[in-house]
Amino acid sequence: MDQSLLLVHAHPDDETINNGATMAKYAARGTRVTLVTCTLGEEGEVLVPELAHLAADRDDALGPHRITELANAMRELGVTDHRFLGGEGRYRDSGMVWHDEGHAVAGEDVKEGTFWRADLTEAADHLVDVIREVRPQVLVTYDEFGGYGHPDHIQAHRVATYAASLAAVPSYREDLGPAHDVAKIYWVAMSESRLREGIRHLREAGDTTTFEGMDPDKPLPRFAIPDEHIGAAVDANDFVDAKLRAMKAHSTQIQVDGPFFALSNNLGNEVWGTEFYRLAKGQQGPTGEHGWETDLFAGL
Repeated sequence: MDQSLLLVHAHPDDETINNGATMAKYAARGTRVTLVTCTLGEEGEVLVPELAHLAADRDDALGPHRITELANAMRELGVTDHRFLGGEGRYRDSGMVWHDEGHAVAGEDVKEGTFWRADLTEAADHLVDVIREVRPQVLVTYDEFGGYGHPDHIQAHRVATYAASLAAVPSYREDLGPAHDVAKIYWVAMSESRLREGIRHLREAGDTTTFEGMDPDKPLPRFAIPDEHIGAAVDANDFVDAKLRAMKAHSTQIQVDGPFFALSNNLGNEVWGTEFYRLAKGQQGPTGEHGWETDLFAGL
């Protein structure tokens, strides 16, 4: 069976942080890997001082720059099929603000044309077109909270979920191609036990700012998923270097010379090489340690 994996992410860099090693692993073994990015990430914070003028509140030119960053990152991961939902710039990054409870929310003044304000059916139809073209057995996106509440992550979840449902209906939008039912849908996840272990490493190394306010022995934010809710853990240790190079390609967004990156880079595979998923649709296939699948195509 020809394997096809579709990932739906909100902004350039989300794919590499969450799934970079997985993408590289599957691309290397011959799986068709398709990435759909929903915005250009125009509202992102610029971490490179000499490029600060690209920010939304200055030249507002970050989006086109991030197109190039994404292309460079995908080259590092070996992914050749990457697209923007509805085409480049169809939906703008919605931005976010921090809620008092410590998670992201939409700001009070969300601009016209942003992804958060997109018509759900229209946006889903753009993805239905892709689903019926590449015919993935597996789709990866966020959970209903978008991991940490970012409105574009939540909207990506909604669009991916709705599009997967619509794409399977033979009588729906026949002009978009023959119906296709995605067999398995996964939500990106962070293992709670691994996150606690990682925070302990950071604190023991003297880093008190990364994951500030999180105590490895106290309740964690919603993006930390209890291990019993994890459906799959993809061991892609052989592709850690590719993931790290792809992260570096997203240079305006990821601080690669900070203390967290330095420490995690030293820990290597332990931090970056295994990526976790919750099974949202489909039957769980054969499992390994902890009762987790080791292959997103398990059972297919």
